[in-house]
Amino acid sequence: MSVSLTPACAATRAWVERFVVARNVCPFARRELVNDTVRFVELEAGAWEFALEALIDECRRLDATPGIETTLMVLRPGLEDFDDYLDFLAVAEVLLVEQGYEGVFQLASFHPDYCFEGAATDDPANFTNRSPWPMLHLLREAGLERALSHYSDPEAIPERNVEAMRKLGTEQLVDELASLRASVDKR
Repeated sequence: MSVSLTPACAATRAWVERFVVARNVCPFARRELVNDTVRFVELEAGAWEFALEALIDECRRLDATPGIETTLMVLRPGLEDFDDYLDFLAVAEVLLVEQGYEGVFQLASFHPDYCFEGAATDDPANFTNRSPWPMLHLLREAGLERALSHYSDPEAIPERNVEAMRKLGTEQLVDELASLRASVDKR
């Protein structure tokens, strides 16, 4: 949404523009950026209770504001450790179900150290879910279903992304993320 962004949210938006959209990692992201229907929120995640309450508040905001299609919640500081982040994500997913949001919203997960189960930590494929900071992407399921219905062969998206990341290589991808983080860390 067109509001003043924190430095971390501005860098996250830049990541969406320069990485996700530019590399077509998510073929649906460009439309939402152009339509200004993406909300960027930064919150402290050291106290899980606060962060989980903020997640449910964001669900309520989306319920009340149909003009927001999706929210990227930048979680900093507090979940820098990937295993802690995964534990938090599991609790957040259970909470969405408990609060009646199953089938309404879903969470996509991104973290600077994201590593798919069974993958080597230096596999460039992990960069399909790596971001400058830990974050949750809160998506409207209805919007996702609409987007997928107009896209031929959506099942091929993950494989295409993995191939593209491997062509770029770990070194280039690490440098790109570091550059985005540095733009905020210098402030």
